[in-house]
Amino acid sequence: MKRKSVVRSMPIPPAEEMAENVRQILKGLGENPEREGLQRTPERVEKALKFLTGGYTENIAKIVNGALFAVDYDEMVIVKDIEFFSLCEHHMLPFHGKAHVAYIPNGKVIGLSKIPRIVDVFARRLQVQERMTQEIAETLMDILKPKGVAVTCEASHFCMMMRGVEKQHSSTVTSAMLGEFRDRKETRDEFLSLIRSR
Repeated sequence: MKRKSVVRSMPIPPAEEMAENVRQILKGLGENPEREGLQRTPERVEKALKFLTGGYTENIAKIVNGALFAVDYDEMVIVKDIEFFSLCEHHMLPFHGKAHVAYIPNGKVIGLSKIPRIVDVFARRLQVQERMTQEIAETLMDILKPKGVAVTCEASHFCMMMRGVEKQHSSTVTSAMLGEFRDRKETRDEFLSLIRSR
């Protein structure tokens, strides 16, 4: 399944319009956006949100930049403990954690630094963890055409920690297993064992 590198469905409003919207939110909270500590907050929030959702405008092909190499290697490749930060699409509160990504080459390998960059593309959007995990796996499958891809993500969600059930120590684990990782239990078990080892 092909993934679009840009998924925005509406044009991006001018920075001034976004900042004014933040100003109105501050007023709605009962704050005075003209007081000293808040005067530049709307502009700061606008810039921060654009950075935190910069994955919408990233281009996967440019990130990979041809860093695919023919290699006679068919054992598992794992990049683990990839830190990520994202915003949940339901409350726009942060969730953060680590991703573990593996693939079994089928004649090609990808530059190792490209895998964390691909994780960031999908993390830096308004997300749900389940979809983000699947998008990372499907993108690597599209790019590399490997024998299989496995992705697991473990994250803490501020929408559960700061509000709602207010559980500080819970975490959410998601996985996407494609190709041999889905079809062969021993391959899946090897991956899960290796990401748990230190």
